[in-house]
Amino acid sequence: MHERFILLAAALLLAACATQPVDDEATTTHDPAHDLGINWIKYAAEYRAITRQVYRSAERALPAFIEDRSWSALPEQTEAGDLPPAVILDVDETVVSNVDFQLTFDRPFANWKLDEWTRSTTATPVDGVREFVEEARRLGVEVFFVTNRPCEPREGIEDTCPQRQSTIDDIREVGIDTDAAHVFLSEERGWTREKLPRRLHVARTHRVIMLFGDDYGDFVPCAREKVVTPCDAPATQESRAAALDTYDDYWGNGWYILPNPMHGSWTGVL
Repeated sequence: MHERFILLAAALLLAACATQPVDDEATTTHDPAHDLGINWIKYAAEYRAITRQVYRSAERALPAFIEDRSWSALPEQTEAGDLPPAVILDVDETVVSNVDFQLTFDRPFANWKLDEWTRSTTATPVDGVREFVEEARRLGVEVFFVTNRPCEPREGIEDTCPQRQSTIDDIREVGIDTDAAHVFLSEERGWTREKLPRRLHVARTHRVIMLFGDDYGDFVPCAREKVVTPCDAPATQESRAAALDTYDDYWGNGWYILPNPMHGSWTGVL
């Protein structure tokens, strides 16, 4: 009886993890309405408590990071003390919540489906982000957004990167004003889905004092199973686990990660 209970619990856990990843091309036949991960994001007060906790903790740390000109949240950035401070945030599941998209879109995932959905709905904020951005800007910190929504031409739209404007619109809809100079997508300017080059692009003009995201790739370089420039090897469960120790000093100290059991680079290395 005890063994049967363990097997049942394991099956439920696997079912909870088997969601359609926005980042990947995998397909799924499960019913998202019964997915524990998606429903936790949608309904659990615990999820909203965690996101508020993340942003409030970061807000309290802002003054110290601004004051310490030797500090950067980018291990690759040095001698940036004379640069103005900035923070970098991911967009999906960090600034805006797409849980309703996860509940309703027709599998399998395609980038155009998310783009079409965001254009036809009003964005929902992740709890705590708007207040954090307001305080950061009040203290003179510039705010940048690095997202893996890709630039892709859409039939009937002249703009070669229409996703940029729809992303800007989403951010504005949750109460955060921004523009094209502060929003960086993948598949533009030669950028791939690896976010490190875009973080370093910001670091050319600003001292990056904080990173926010829901995915390992928002912090750790080359965290994906799929190899893209400038990465030269696929990430594995072992390499991702090792990065916890490599970057141990940053978690909760300049690096602020939000929970996302619905999709992400973690699904590619299972």
